[in-house]
Amino acid sequence: MPLDERRVALFIDADNAPALYIDVILAELARHGTVCIRRAYGNWKSDRLNGWEAVLNLHAIQPMHQIDYTKGKNATDLALAIDVMDTLYSREIDVFAIASSDCDFTPLATRLQAAGKRVIGFGERKTPIALVNACSTFLYLEQEASGEAPEEVTSPAPKDAKALKGDARLMNLLRNAVRAAEDDQGWAALAKAGALIGNQASFDSRNYGYKKLVDLFEAIDLFEVTRREGHPFVRDKKRKTG
Repeated sequence: MPLDERRVALFIDADNAPALYIDVILAELARHGTVCIRRAYGNWKSDRLNGWEAVLNLHAIQPMHQIDYTKGKNATDLALAIDVMDTLYSREIDVFAIASSDCDFTPLATRLQAAGKRVIGFGERKTPIALVNACSTFLYLEQEASGEAPEEVTSPAPKDAKALKGDARLMNLLRNAVRAAEDDQGWAALAKAGALIGNQASFDSRNYGYKKLVDLFEAIDLFEVTRREGHPFVRDKKRKTG
């Protein structure tokens, strides 16, 4: 489907997604289609959401007010989840984006994927792995924050080869994808391998400090990388060719 025909819905848990990252979130979603729904949920009478109030109108985000019915209990999560499910059945949406570090949204992300929807998650490094894995793609906001963000939000350095090789889950994902996409000589088109990786698990090379997947493959140094007519191909160095 052409990019300008894809419809994206953004649901923000304002209690668990700092407002300073909104530019990062919208810039990423622009790569996936037109963001036709933009909603932020929270108790807007609470002082802790003052940061969000300053950016709502600027980015055409609709504030969804939800009072806390019981002290210490947050009703925002349920309100957000209900609206997501209503949208799933009432609107033609291709991509659902959830901005939150709260693992309570894990079943919601899983349900959306079961309905055949792409789910993009945004959260801080503290986000539980269950929510990360429940999304099609999950981006850590600190990693993507621009240089204009506060000093404590600077991006970490890319992981080195030793750290990458020691990540068994990552290595299995990459090797299995290359193996599934390889030709008779062991070469796999990076685009095809990347699609296979995305189909298996929540994955984004930027979470490892690399802007592009090809950069990640090159950093690991266990794969050969070449280009054919400008398109990257990769091959496992352990691959035996005849």
